[in-house]
Amino acid sequence: MRSSRTVHAAACLLLALAAIPAAAALRTAGAVVHSRPSPDGVELRLSSGALVRIGFVTPDVVRVRMSPTGSFAPDVSYAIEGTPPASRATLSGKGEVTELRSSSGNRVTIRRSPELAVSVYDSAGRLVVGADPARPMAFNPVDGSVETSMRRDDYELYYGFGEKTFPMSRHQQAMVMWNADVPDYPAGHDPSYQAIPFFIALHEGRSYGLFFNNTWRSWFDMGKLDPHRYSFGAKGGELDYYVFTGGAERTPAGVLRDYTALTGRGALPPLWSLGYHQSRWSYMNQEKVLDVARQFRQRRIPADVLYLDIDHMDGFRVFTWNAKTFPAPKTMLDSLHQQGFRAVTIVDPGIKLDPDFPIYQSGRAGGHFVRRPDGSELHEKVWPGICAFPDFTSKAARDWFGSLYRSALDLGVDGFWNDMNEPGVFPPDDFKGPEIPLGPHRTFPLDVRHDGDGRPGSHAQYHNVYGMQMARASFEGLKKLRPEKRPMVLTRAGFAGVQRYAAVWTGDNSPTWGSLALTIPMLANLSVSGVPFVGADVGGFMGSPSAELHARWMQAAALTPYFRTHSNDVSAPREPWAFGPEYERINRAAIELRYQLLPYLYTLFEENERTGRPPMRPLWFEYPADARAGLVEDQFLLGADLLVAPVIKEGQRSREVYFPQGETWIDWWSGRRHKGGTTAKIAAPLERLPLFVRAGAIVPVADVAQHTGEMKDQPLTLLVATGADGGGRVFQDAGDGYGYRQGMSRTITARQQGRDVRLDIPRKAGYQRVDAVAFIGLPARPADVRIDGETVRQAGFDAATGRLRIRLPGENVQQVTLAP
Repeated sequence: MRSSRTVHAAACLLLALAAIPAAAALRTAGAVVHSRPSPDGVELRLSSGALVRIGFVTPDVVRVRMSPTGSFAPDVSYAIEGTPPASRATLSGKGEVTELRSSSGNRVTIRRSPELAVSVYDSAGRLVVGADPARPMAFNPVDGSVETSMRRDDYELYYGFGEKTFPMSRHQQAMVMWNADVPDYPAGHDPSYQAIPFFIALHEGRSYGLFFNNTWRSWFDMGKLDPHRYSFGAKGGELDYYVFTGGAERTPAGVLRDYTALTGRGALPPLWSLGYHQSRWSYMNQEKVLDVARQFRQRRIPADVLYLDIDHMDGFRVFTWNAKTFPAPKTMLDSLHQQGFRAVTIVDPGIKLDPDFPIYQSGRAGGHFVRRPDGSELHEKVWPGICAFPDFTSKAARDWFGSLYRSALDLGVDGFWNDMNEPGVFPPDDFKGPEIPLGPHRTFPLDVRHDGDGRPGSHAQYHNVYGMQMARASFEGLKKLRPEKRPMVLTRAGFAGVQRYAAVWTGDNSPTWGSLALTIPMLANLSVSGVPFVGADVGGFMGSPSAELHARWMQAAALTPYFRTHSNDVSAPREPWAFGPEYERINRAAIELRYQLLPYLYTLFEENERTGRPPMRPLWFEYPADARAGLVEDQFLLGADLLVAPVIKEGQRSREVYFPQGETWIDWWSGRRHKGGTTAKIAAPLERLPLFVRAGAIVPVADVAQHTGEMKDQPLTLLVATGADGGGRVFQDAGDGYGYRQGMSRTITARQQGRDVRLDIPRKAGYQRVDAVAFIGLPARPADVRIDGETVRQAGFDAATGRLRIRLPGENVQQVTLAP
């Protein structure tokens, strides 16, 4: 028990906190009055009655968990597959400080009074996260809210939090985690469609991560109210957070590796889903869909996927077809497949309240719908009119909903697009209040009930996971129905861990230059939030872009992970040829660049599954010690080897590009070299995306195919960026299915050292063949070129771009050498 002096000090602190308006309703968790060791850490009873557990999940990951009620809920989380792991820790200390130490040398210090304070240190003894004694762990015993604060350095930067519409770093920003339907969102609008309460911090080249594992409406203040601290909390549930130290190196990649090891990584997406996607609300009949498909092929513009929005349905009833406008969907889908297209259809959660609609009948009979507190079905208005809504927090409801995909799969639909799943609803016909965009009438009432997979709770508790669990129902249903295929699911709403089930796009954006600029920090921060398969609607959904804006957006999106053009029902046509012949040529070139680099992008997704490193990366992710890289808003990296610098301002025909420190960067188009740590003005004519390759890299480049089904027959070139030692790899498999997990794949590796390039191409048939090696950035034609010691008589050299291309006699080549 604490001494009377300690009790007096704690009482004074409570009085001081009570005088602060923002904390007036909060009660501090108090001092430690009893402790009990556990294999991974320690359990603490506090003077407020709260219960706290602190321990190591892995040697590099710390978990802190506080329950205001004095007992913990079952240790189950929608963000985490299975029970969180635990790692042994050594407990030591005496007096007012207890210490936990992991096998890797990370440690946690626990100050027991006058208030519990938890600090995490890395294996070198440096502070990672330190509790702020001025704002100790606290809770509100009346409404159940919880919060805590950490000290921050004035120059610490923060990234992640999903798709927030803020600058690249979220320092000195306040954010809310609450999934919301926010069409036509401007910069700075919050909240948004995704609630991912995870961030990566960066300070003086070192990183750590923090994940707040709480599904209630939560908030983060990253130094906006007070620049010397950051705070986070929620309207209910436990204060349950994980600290990722990033390992001995304290790298962003180490943080993201450990975060995605906890919350999961998705399987490789099917190769076709990485091609170009064309969508519109809506292609109104099957003749129009087939005409769009024909035009892509006739105009020789590569594309893989066409979308069918809500108007393909019978009165917006999910899993139905409009018999008048789509009288023969299977015939249409068969025709698309013959031309190399895949089809994706939209699926909303609202099930039309229609006693003659079999899906509503079966959902009602099975008790699969969300219910009000009195036990009646929740009915809200969306596109079909009055609807009922599946309770996706129920396994039975997920299984039922997943089984509904059978009819679409049997017809030949290839992928599915979950929309309106924040959940978003419309105001009732008798609504008299003001039309507030984020008003409570825009989602379910907070008191409706959810099953919670056996842990019943309110919508206030489960709102943020509703869309993610719809994506889960879709993914698991598709995997069960077609186990030999990788599901393609796209979702608008999600929570931490959504990457296990779906790709994500940034919702209903605007056709403005500002919205184009927003896509880079939004997608880059989604990527470092553990969600690798991300994109934004090209051109802006909410209207009609100019031809120039659309062309620049096509270029900017061409090397993002998910590449789709989409627009609303009142926008002008948005197909690549819709702006006239000049822009058709420009847009074709942007899409062709995508298809040339698909082998590289596909390899990056395989890397993501193994390591958690996303394909799209902000500059600071690879260069955390480069202070300038941390604030670059308008560039991104594709993998470690390509630097992309889109034009995001109207009328611009050149732009400033910053080159990260420690590397040399080679212009993709001109072969000109740029030293790292410098800025240069780069020509950017309308038809060109500024693109650079890191010296030392070896990047696979394919001949252009019209769709991914043709790629296996297109030769592959290994592009060697000269001037530094380095290498590259190419992952190849069937492009779908899970055979790659049983070794049905091959990985090509290439290393350059000095003037030599060594190749290791496994002798496995059936994969896209390596046909050539090309060098970029050469100052002049080499005096001699040799393949395995034999001089090559013919090698094409382009002096204007410094490129040399060498055709290989076969895949058994082991070494290519350039003589000075």
